[in-house]
Amino acid sequence: MQGPLDGILVADLTRYLPGAFASRELLRLGARVVRLESPEGDPMRRTAPEWHAELNGGKESVVVDLPRDADFARALLARADAVLESFRPGVAARLGVGPDAVPETCVYCSITGFGVGTEHEQRAGHDLNYLGFAGVLEPTAPALPPVQAADLAAGALGAVTEILAALIARRGGHIVVSMTHRAYPLAARAPVLTAGYACYSIYETEDGRHLTVGALEPKFFARLCDLLGRPELAERQYDADQAPLRSELSTAFAQRPLADWLALFGGNDVCVGPVATREEAAQFAPPSLGPAPDLGAHTERWHAEVGV
Repeated sequence: MQGPLDGILVADLTRYLPGAFASRELLRLGARVVRLESPEGDPMRRTAPEWHAELNGGKESVVVDLPRDADFARALLARADAVLESFRPGVAARLGVGPDAVPETCVYCSITGFGVGTEHEQRAGHDLNYLGFAGVLEPTAPALPPVQAADLAAGALGAVTEILAALIARRGGHIVVSMTHRAYPLAARAPVLTAGYACYSIYETEDGRHLTVGALEPKFFARLCDLLGRPELAERQYDADQAPLRSELSTAFAQRPLADWLALFGGNDVCVGPVATREEAAQFAPPSLGPAPDLGAHTERWHAEVGV
């Protein structure tokens, strides 16, 4: 991969989603990424093989049995410009691969659930827990979020942002990213986005598919109502009681199949689109970075390179 991070080596000690996503983004920007995996491998190899393949294409895999192989791991980390880890605070140091195991020029980034020195520092958790603590789920609970925002936005992209800033500043050191703390600013502050406003919602069509309507601006909503043949509805866009307007729109959208609505709205500024399937959305997939490596595929090469 050629890119702005060409020549940068990233060592990834993480497991599961946030770290893999973060190092995939660094790889996409041109970095060389080597994953240091336990003999069992990242659990995603078994629990989410499709996601593992997507997030680890183009990376290298080295098997490191910590703490037994700590010398080998430290020799590899000594070559790195950036290190990612996602153990609970203190665990990496006990395994011999903590922040003190890397050169002063290296950017060492810990992706944590709750940060360091906090009440919940050692609490176990996953994305759903972090979003719950951060208040992100309040408007939609008990529905599950379709995207792991704490893992991906708060954790992974938060780590990428901090690492890039440190690399630009040519400053090493230990960075701590808390997925819960970084998820808090993601919580919606505008009720129109989460409280069921008719102009910003999802509607079922005649064939059981769904349309997304995001006509927040009056001009978009007015045009939408015109195309529906119900121009009088535009004046009710922000009524205090949204239920009657939502009912009117639900009835209208249920009269025709999804394809008909998309054809009608396609050339108009109305902020309407489909709830696409993953197969239909494949046109938006990023270019492949290559196949994910087999577990330990690059172990011997790295033993030879670092001489341990």
